Amino acid sequence: MSRRSRSVVPYLILWGILAFLGVFLGWPLFYVFRGACVDQSGFSLTYMQALVTDPIQLQALGNSLMIAVLVTLSCLIVSLPMAWFMARRAFPGKAVFAGLLLVPLILPPFVGAVGLKTLFARAGSLSALLMHLGLADGPVDWLGRFPMLGVVILETMHLFPVLYLNLVAAFANVDPSLEDAAANLGASPARTFLRVTLPLSMPGIFAGATLVFIWAFTELGTPLVFGMRRVLPVMIYDSVSEVGTNPLGYARVVLVLLISALGFWLSKRLTRRSQHVATLGRLSVTRQEAALGGFPLIWLYLFLGSVLLVALLPHISVIMIALSRRWFLSVLPEGWTFEFFGRALGSDLTQRAMLNSLLLALTACVIDVVVGFCIAWLCVRRKLVGSDWLDTVAMLPIAVPGLVIAFGYLGCFSAYFPGSFLDPRTNPMALLAVSYAVRRLPYMVRAAHAGLQQTSVTYEEAATNLGASPLRVIRRITLPLLTANLLAGTVLCFAFSMLEVSDSLILAQSDQFYPITKAIYALMEGLENGVNVAAALGTWAMALLGAGMIWAACLLGKRMGAMFRAG
Repeated sequence: MSRRSRSVVPYLILWGILAFLGVFLGWPLFYVFRGACVDQSGFSLTYMQALVTDPIQLQALGNSLMIAVLVTLSCLIVSLPMAWFMARRAFPGKAVFAGLLLVPLILPPFVGAVGLKTLFARAGSLSALLMHLGLADGPVDWLGRFPMLGVVILETMHLFPVLYLNLVAAFANVDPSLEDAAANLGASPARTFLRVTLPLSMPGIFAGATLVFIWAFTELGTPLVFGMRRVLPVMIYDSVSEVGTNPLGYARVVLVLLISALGFWLSKRLTRRSQHVATLGRLSVTRQEAALGGFPLIWLYLFLGSVLLVALLPHISVIMIALSRRWFLSVLPEGWTFEFFGRALGSDLTQRAMLNSLLLALTACVIDVVVGFCIAWLCVRRKLVGSDWLDTVAMLPIAVPGLVIAFGYLGCFSAYFPGSFLDPRTNPMALLAVSYAVRRLPYMVRAAHAGLQQTSVTYEEAATNLGASPLRVIRRITLPLLTANLLAGTVLCFAFSMLEVSDSLILAQSDQFYPITKAIYALMEGLENGVNVAAALGTWAMALLGAGMIWAACLLGKRMGAMFRAG
């Protein structure tokens, strides 16, 4: 390969990646904006104005914002003290708790909603317990009275580890000499935390809180299962059948996208302002973790144990539903069986769903490995003109909800490629695989980016000086050195693609193309122990994602938090 060809190839890769992201990320977003803001007379904000003038639309927007704010605040209250102790104190069992705190991520919240409905429904465990204790005269429909409370609790249980991971990294990166200086000047530990530690940790707080807010604001499955229809994501889901005919659906999607993008922009802006201060001198000073013992240790164990018990309640209840013969107005199931686990693996619907999810997740992983590595390589090794923009564009799927991408795919590809393999109404498999890949691309980019930054370029330069071509250098030197990082990113992409919710619920319209999550939702609506079979399928999926999370955590170690960072 000539020198001129070597200089051209990186730019060809750059433009190829930009074209891929333009077609499968930029174009659907543009199509959605056009559908919401353009009518027969040209540019118009009529439908956007309808969202802020119609009482029903305003109620849906208010409910969605309320859920997102309450979930973010709840996650912050739970995660802040936990992260501080995990980052600053040494105590027996710390590694065990650090692993257990990631367990809530292994169950999609809409699957956990099945378990909570059984516990808190009118004929659920809580009503039976209160009646048995004589504290209630009859069954109480807790979720019917307070559906938003159920959504907030369940999403908090699922999302607090995301904020916790960011906070642990933020507290660990604060320069300890600044805290020591405050203490030497007479500041109490509480004052030092409030005036020094907390302000310097704001980059991690903003990054994690933004991701939690966007995730909760755009969550589709949980309010759908709880029957809370007046929220924007569910109203968007209900308007899927009107794609191409009712612009109000596009307007809702644009509103969700604008609010998510605004949150992401504010996080990036606030993070950029304060990030350089937090790590001042951090590399030259080593923090010694203080040992914790006595009553503080007991209180910490009680706090961590209580959080884990509440957070794992949906997981436990889902497993119990999968094992129960009958669970109606009783505190515990009446009879146990493994029958539903067999039915979850043996029916035509679930077998097709598992094969579909396996094929889609593997295809998405291949796309992410190739595209993610190329993006990281261009940004770290080549530093081409525009590579910084490429890295920013690659991280956009964190700020763009899956529900927005799926709705855009359904609109633009069914309109321009009717009847083809790219028409999701005919066969959504190709677009499902691409949407999974686009949604999880940031994980692979961050994993490969971290690996390249931590790997010395000396080995690659030595191979180049010995006459190896760039492709041979990458194949024989770079890729082997990045094996652990790429494998960790692949495991995360695969596990989360297997349990992707929004894309699956919107794009998969026919049962022959259902992935696992759409099959679980369909089983919930079915009769003849459909909920039990759905819970069993959710348990199998939970085991798969749990194994993937543990494997990725072992490979990435403390870098795991970078996978869930918005800033």
